[in-house]
Amino acid sequence: MGVETYSSYVWPERVLWDVSSRLAPKRRGRPPGLIFSIGGSAGCRRGGAVRNYMSKCIDWTNESQRVFVVTQGKCMHSRPCGEIPVPCARHRIMPRAVSLLILSLFFFPFVCSAGGRLQAAKTPVVFWTTEVEQDRLDLQKRLAEIFTAEQGLQVKVVPVQENRLAERVIAAYAAKALPDVIFHPLEFAVGWAEAGILDSGAATRVIRHLGEKTFAKGPLNLAKVRDGYAAVPTDGWGQLLLYRRDLFAQKGLPLPTDWKGILVAARVLHHPPAIWGFEAATDPGAVYTQQVFEHFALSGGVKLTDARGRVNLDTPAMARTLGFYRRVARYSPPGNLNWLHTRMDYLSGRAAMIVWSPFILDELSGLRKDQPIIPDLKRKSPGFLARNTGLVAVIRGPSALAQYGQVNYLGITRDADSWTASLWVSFLLGKGYLRWLSMAPEGKLPVRKGTLSEPNRFVDGWSRLKIGIADRASISDVYGKERAASIIRGTERMDRWGFSEGKGSLVAKIYRTKVVPRILKRFLDGEMDAARAARLMTERIRALE
Repeated sequence: MGVETYSSYVWPERVLWDVSSRLAPKRRGRPPGLIFSIGGSAGCRRGGAVRNYMSKCIDWTNESQRVFVVTQGKCMHSRPCGEIPVPCARHRIMPRAVSLLILSLFFFPFVCSAGGRLQAAKTPVVFWTTEVEQDRLDLQKRLAEIFTAEQGLQVKVVPVQENRLAERVIAAYAAKALPDVIFHPLEFAVGWAEAGILDSGAATRVIRHLGEKTFAKGPLNLAKVRDGYAAVPTDGWGQLLLYRRDLFAQKGLPLPTDWKGILVAARVLHHPPAIWGFEAATDPGAVYTQQVFEHFALSGGVKLTDARGRVNLDTPAMARTLGFYRRVARYSPPGNLNWLHTRMDYLSGRAAMIVWSPFILDELSGLRKDQPIIPDLKRKSPGFLARNTGLVAVIRGPSALAQYGQVNYLGITRDADSWTASLWVSFLLGKGYLRWLSMAPEGKLPVRKGTLSEPNRFVDGWSRLKIGIADRASISDVYGKERAASIIRGTERMDRWGFSEGKGSLVAKIYRTKVVPRILKRFLDGEMDAARAARLMTERIRALE
């Protein structure tokens, strides 16, 4: 038998533990993992016992992931598993009786094809995606073609409207016909894992295989579950405070990175109706109002639940946040302001500061002929407003640093072929990642910063991706490298109410009913004080549980 082929495959934790745990010495109080070869292919998982019963090569270690290339009866050397190279470990000879035992028990479920792939891999990876626009679908299908050419594994890309995703998943779960991988928003990650729809073990192994430290901490924390992570962070965006750098410079104002700086600047720059000091979201029927208010509440240290896990917004932190929001809203136009108003006023030069998602960067760039930028036209200087817009991702409040973030994930389902699903997800977060982000660079920030060997590979690549429609330019060309980098730095502090406390389903109800914006608007209109507003929010949200 010559040198065997290998493939990077993160095996499910349940595979062979019943037998190997009885045969392997225990290390550090956890079940051993294993790496083995059947019919010419090798698999790998993190740590534990490594054995190849066809070649009788064993390694009892708790090292990083590895794949052993072996010849009959001898361990020749180790090959890197994924991105983690390791030296060859010591080996022992496995008794023939043990070899035959494992072979007889587990040979048939994992028989490999002549090319070294599992028979199960002949079925395509079924991938559900909420990126349904035609140009984005075409890009995803192209990624699938590249993956197929490299791995020999087919991928079926299935578009699903985001507003129908939950019902489609529940129906598929009931029918035991879930897809292998689902691209989905944060709102579903933890809940689906707890319901048994997503395989958190498979997602966690992929994250550790790629390197936990290559991911931004914020998106990882939002998907934490007891045994690791519910799904693999893929892309996202965080709220940005946009401000007029030219106006700040004229008045000698400090950067609006904290509550005090924001209030001072709003007061100094407030000259209505020519320009409003700060345009706050105030529409009681808009999710945008919840997002902007939560952005500041997070920086104020407001949590949805207390230490006992009970919903409790009736706290000093919430009272302070409500007071701040009322003060800053005094420098806003009257009426119910939503995302359309704030964007229009900023692009028209009538707002000194707004809070918006990075999706505005495309329109603000001046590259779109369908979006006139009034300050650019007045000065006959294309790109003037973009050059003179400052970006603040993380807000410092009295007790916290935070940014409101919306993250998307790749979830591996319980019905999936774990091997092929893991390979597809690893490809999208590796070789295919920059193509994936290019769908909409302004709204798809890289939550995986780079690889273990190139820590800034995806951050640097993202800054060079093009925005615009007819006229196109890179984000770093339009906004500069420092401002582009500041947008990405915010991902480390991305946070949301309730998700890290396992309240994702409740958060969805809060957003659907708009209970917070409705009470907030009554508070801003003077119908109640901060204490009453905080108590009422708590009561109404508890009623949703």
